[in-house]
Amino acid sequence: MPIKIVDSLPAARTLESENVFVITENRAQKQDIRPLRIAILNLMPKKIETETQLLRLLGNTPLQVEIELLQTASHVSKNTSSEHLLKFYKVFDDVKEEKFDGLIITGAPVEQIDYSEVDYWEELCQYIEWAKTNVYSTFYICWAAQAGLFYNYGVNKYPLNEKLSGIFAHKLTTNLHPLVRGFDDKFWVPHSRYTEIRYDDIKNISDLDILAVSDKAGIYIVADHDCRNIYVTGHSEYGLMTLANEYSRDTLKGLNPNIPENYFPQNDPHQKPIFKWKSHANLLFSNWLNHIVYQHTPYDLSSL
Repeated sequence: MPIKIVDSLPAARTLESENVFVITENRAQKQDIRPLRIAILNLMPKKIETETQLLRLLGNTPLQVEIELLQTASHVSKNTSSEHLLKFYKVFDDVKEEKFDGLIITGAPVEQIDYSEVDYWEELCQYIEWAKTNVYSTFYICWAAQAGLFYNYGVNKYPLNEKLSGIFAHKLTTNLHPLVRGFDDKFWVPHSRYTEIRYDDIKNISDLDILAVSDKAGIYIVADHDCRNIYVTGHSEYGLMTLANEYSRDTLKGLNPNIPENYFPQNDPHQKPIFKWKSHANLLFSNWLNHIVYQHTPYDLSSL
């Protein structure tokens, strides 16, 4: 949450130059408070695991947040019971007339498939287009970030020589953006994917800002200028054992996967991983809620 200070206090300019969140007394008096409405379009196979990971991060804020879980009607989930989906999830037709402060679109294990061949591609495009008028800020994760950049700007994805899996060091390209407020100079993020987007394809798009990168994992955070769309190529929401479970799954399938980098102590899969991205994950999502969504979405969502 911001600190509220007198408009003319000399410290205000100094704090703002250090990217400390300050709200002036005059602005505070004009603010109205209500719960934030956040929708989650869950494209991951293990939906209960993913929804738990995201809710854990969205709950780490003093703000009151109302969650709406969404799924695609054009795809039948094989890893989540139909009873769970019928009870807790809605589809596009259920919410198309509603407005939301934020929308999270998760990753999906389909990055090796052409977009047009994904069975719910047209429905995903419908969600992305709908969000332009019905959602203040959309947060795309991993494959969804690639898909969103392709849909909105024609940015291509490229296959990697091998799966990128592990916890990788990242750095900021700027420390003056509200989404990266409080980030360490070096921070860690999980990645798990077979494809990438490339720096040269993004840097020439005038509407986009590259906020964070990794020497090994490439571009991490991209945002448009008004933060209506935020593209995050990693999986900061992953739990401690998610990569371990993926590694075990791929091993049992006979895929001979590489051991996730910087994950197991001594690179030994028999040892418990070290959780070194939790603080970053919490800060990323709380910054999005506090500094992007809460501060800029209209009080009356019908005016969005």
